[in-house]
Amino acid sequence: MKILRSICLGSICLSLVLGASACTHYVPRPVDLSAIAAQRERRTLDLGQAATTCRRLAPKAECNPARLDRAMLYAAMFDTNPAIAAARQHVLSAVAAARSAKQAPGPKLTLTTEYAGAAPDPSPWLLGASSEIPLDIGGARAVRIGSAELTVVTARYDLAETVWSARMTLVRGLAQFLVADRQNVTASELVAIQERRFAAMDRRVNAGEASRAELERVRADLADARHRNADADARREAGLVAIANAVGVSPTALAGAAFAWDAFEVPQDVTRVSADERRAALLARADLLKSMVAYDQAELDLRGEVAKQYPTITVGPGFTWERGLVKIPFNLGLSLPPFDLNRKAIAAATARRSEAAAKLEADYAAAIGAVDSTLAEAGAAQRALDEFRRLDLPIAARLAAQADRELAAGSLDRADWGAAQAGRLTTRLLELDALARALTADLALEGALRRPLSGPELMIGRGEQ
Repeated sequence: MKILRSICLGSICLSLVLGASACTHYVPRPVDLSAIAAQRERRTLDLGQAATTCRRLAPKAECNPARLDRAMLYAAMFDTNPAIAAARQHVLSAVAAARSAKQAPGPKLTLTTEYAGAAPDPSPWLLGASSEIPLDIGGARAVRIGSAELTVVTARYDLAETVWSARMTLVRGLAQFLVADRQNVTASELVAIQERRFAAMDRRVNAGEASRAELERVRADLADARHRNADADARREAGLVAIANAVGVSPTALAGAAFAWDAFEVPQDVTRVSADERRAALLARADLLKSMVAYDQAELDLRGEVAKQYPTITVGPGFTWERGLVKIPFNLGLSLPPFDLNRKAIAAATARRSEAAAKLEADYAAAIGAVDSTLAEAGAAQRALDEFRRLDLPIAARLAAQADRELAAGSLDRADWGAAQAGRLTTRLLELDALARALTADLALEGALRRPLSGPELMIGRGEQ
């Protein structure tokens, strides 16, 4: 009997040793925020890597490293944007958790021993081992695995939303930068014209040919031109910062970059979206799909509460060596439901499911409203831009050309000529304001549909947008 006892103890010890040796050991990996900040400042735009990614995402795009168009910037953003990287890691974490959810809970092992000092038996020792093994079956297992898989789906939709949000920040920043860059050039010309006009008007005042009030009006026009120039500089810088933030580098890393946007000043008519295209785009919106997943999760939660009406079963085989007598006990454990058979929890889960359904309908209605309002604004902005180019620009151009001819003929002085040229440049600035409104409205429509409507992004695979 001593031999049997030694064998049993040895087997238990060997199992524990082997189990400990198979464990994964913890490896610390501390992070240093200062190092992260320094790395961010040193990060540069890898144009070669961006071109490689661009060709992978959009094989038909130009993908020229010397020309940073929207496709190239999108590829750079896809590689280096920290929010996108975090969303990717969240997907990997959710996938790992889903794999873990498929693993059944481990058994419980209890070891007992007892020594009887005055026992009449040949051996005073009692040795025992008992276990508790949950039966991982039925609704509880299905709910656990289903919830983990829905978490993976939600993480993927979160990644899609993160990529789309970064893309919108990128394109809005690029549009702002390019509009402001053109405004900066025009405003600089306007400042130069207004300075010449002010000098000419000052000479007229000194010669007694004009009043001080006229000079002050020209001075106000000069101050307005300088103000427009400063505003364009600020908007240009803000656009560059937005591009840099979307790409994931510092603004200094993009200094001197040659940004490109084909047909930038000729925005396409994005208002021609058919009802079928709008419906298809809405049904593919990641935020609406997340609401659908939330409903599926509420459905699973209800199923889990219904499953709790039934007992949870555990089995417990064991072994006991009691003073020379071998015993093999077997236990069957039942975790009973609440006294109301879980009816209150089921009612609460049913209410949450109804709430999730109402939330899904509300989200869809809000998405439709956003599309309708942005469609209306995009149409109005496009019509305003077309009307401005059809009427105001030609008139300003004709007046400026007439002033040139009269100045050459000697029938117009420099001050009046400057007023005509300043009117042409001011009209150009107003045209750029109308263009900015049209681009903003177009991008708002894209944001409502969650899909690009023009540009090289259409060449990118749908799964990457």
